[in-house]
Amino acid sequence: MNHHGHTHGHGHEIGRTARGSLKAALIITAIFLVAEFVGALYTNSLALLADAGHMLTDVAALGLSFFAIRMSSRRATPRKTYGFYRVEILAALLNGLFLILIAIYIFYEAYQRLSDPPQVKAGWMLVIAAVGLLANLASAYLLFGKHRESLNVRGAFFHVLSDAIGSVGAIVAGMAILVGGYQIADPLISMLVAVLILWSSWILIRDAVDILLEGTPAHINIVSLREQLGRVDGVESVHDLHVWTLTSGVLAMSCHVVAENSNFNRTELLGRVSGVARQSFRIDHTTIQIEDANGPQEVFDACNCHFGAWDSP
Repeated sequence: MNHHGHTHGHGHEIGRTARGSLKAALIITAIFLVAEFVGALYTNSLALLADAGHMLTDVAALGLSFFAIRMSSRRATPRKTYGFYRVEILAALLNGLFLILIAIYIFYEAYQRLSDPPQVKAGWMLVIAAVGLLANLASAYLLFGKHRESLNVRGAFFHVLSDAIGSVGAIVAGMAILVGGYQIADPLISMLVAVLILWSSWILIRDAVDILLEGTPAHINIVSLREQLGRVDGVESVHDLHVWTLTSGVLAMSCHVVAENSNFNRTELLGRVSGVARQSFRIDHTTIQIEDANGPQEVFDACNCHFGAWDSP
């Protein structure tokens, strides 16, 4: 006998709370992008230009994340039976790839300037970088906390955080130029920022690919889950156990449960098994097949094709 259960509240709540924060962060970042780009051209600073280029992708990343959250809230359809939850994960993956491209560009420009560092207007560079840092910190504050629940929002948060680090780098480079006249500090700091960007992009891409490959979530101990399900009253054994992530904060599980004997209440047994998965491991979406150990294996093909109801015409 198959049981198919799910809840939507947690995932939808993430979408509602994150949407407003993403929108506000997008507005702040877009406004300052123009100011920093003009300032980078005026001061001839690669650190500022790199930060402005990064901020441009921040705008794209935040816009993509905002779009992904809106898409993921759409209802499931007969052709998209799991809904559009994975749009968020695809957005996170794209954000990670954008971060890598930014880092490569910064490395290239910094290498060109190492042999012949150009003159930089360090005073204005400091002012613009300081204002940029404030803008980045404001955006990061709006996204902080929510980035732990949504990989998509985490991608946007990493963009903003990396940009804040870039602003700090520009401030340090500006001070080095003002105090010691070290023009080479501009490309050197830029390369350091690029390394930090690569680090954040690797984490983001790794997590996104793991979800797309339907790997077991890192915080789920599959051995412990199997043992706890096996200790449920009326369960003899558990096999074909799979746990994966549909989207950030929404886990799914499927398994075969062998009952101890044929004299059991299927509804009660299903409720106990799914209850352990939900309460102990926060697995919202369960598909459980019960098999009778004392007789022929029973297979009942129930619907295991959707996450969320869709309206049939």
